[in-house]
Amino acid sequence: MTIKKLTLTKNSAHLLVIDVGNTDATFGIFDGENLLHNFRIKSLKDENYVYFEYRFRQYFLENNLRFADITKVVLSSVVPPLTPVFKSLIQNLFGLDPIVVNAYIFPTLTVSIDNPDEIGSDLVANAVAAYTKYGRNCVVVDFGTALTFTVVSAEGKVLGVSIAPGLRTAVKALFSNTAQLPEVPLELPTSVLGKNSVHAIQSGILWGYEGLVKNMIQKVRAELGGDCIAIATGGLSSIISTLKDEFVEVNRELTLEGLRIIGESRLYAIQNQINS
Repeated sequence: MTIKKLTLTKNSAHLLVIDVGNTDATFGIFDGENLLHNFRIKSLKDENYVYFEYRFRQYFLENNLRFADITKVVLSSVVPPLTPVFKSLIQNLFGLDPIVVNAYIFPTLTVSIDNPDEIGSDLVANAVAAYTKYGRNCVVVDFGTALTFTVVSAEGKVLGVSIAPGLRTAVKALFSNTAQLPEVPLELPTSVLGKNSVHAIQSGILWGYEGLVKNMIQKVRAELGGDCIAIATGGLSSIISTLKDEFVEVNRELTLEGLRIIGESRLYAIQNQINS
C-alpha cells in the first residue's frame, strides 16, 4: 500500500485507527481507503498516560494535523494495561468514544474457536481485511512480536489460529539466555553454514523460520483440501525474502486496513439504525 503523506484539509473528516501491540502501538489516519499518515510509538507498559499523550501531540504538531479533523476512532489492543490508557487518550484529545475491536465486532465474520474472547483483536482485524478483500480460504501470516497464522474460510469463519515466537522474540530469547552470544541484526544470510556467531544465529533463526512458515502454510492447505491462499503482514513480513512467492500479497498495513473496514462497517450499521 502506498502511504500518501498529505496534510488534512480544513473541515475534512478522517478515521483514526490504533493497533496497540506488545512492541509498538501503530496509528493510521485514513481518508476513505487512502492511508494518509502512519506512525508508531513504543508500547511501553511501564509508561503512563502523559508519555503517550506527549508523543501523540508531538506527531500531530510536526505533521500539521488537527485533532478536530478526526471524526471516528477504532482501537485494537492486545495489551490490557494499556487499553484504558488509550481509551482515555482518545476521549481527551478527540472527544470521542472509540470503537473497541473484539471477536464479535464484524457481523459477517464468525470466530469459530472454543473461546472467541481469547483471540487477539489484531488477528480479528487481519481476518476482516483478508476476508473482505479475497472472500476465499486464506491464512494470514503476521510477522510481529509473535508469529501468527490466522485461518479464514471462504464462508467468513475464523477457523483457528497458530502462534509461535516472532523473529525478534526468538533472537532476544537466545541472546538473553546465552552469555557468549551477541545480539544480531535480522538479515537473511546467503548460506546456512554459519562461519561466526552472528552468521550462525542469523542462519538458524531466519532459515529455520523460512521452513517453519512454509510448513505451516502447507499443513493449513492440506487441512482445507488444498484451496487456501496466504497473505503476509506485520513489520517483519519482508525480512525473509525467499518466502515472497508463498504469498499472494505482502502488506505491512493489513491490520490497519482491517481496522478501517471495521470502522466503516460500524458507521454504516449505525446510520442504518438511525434511518430505520
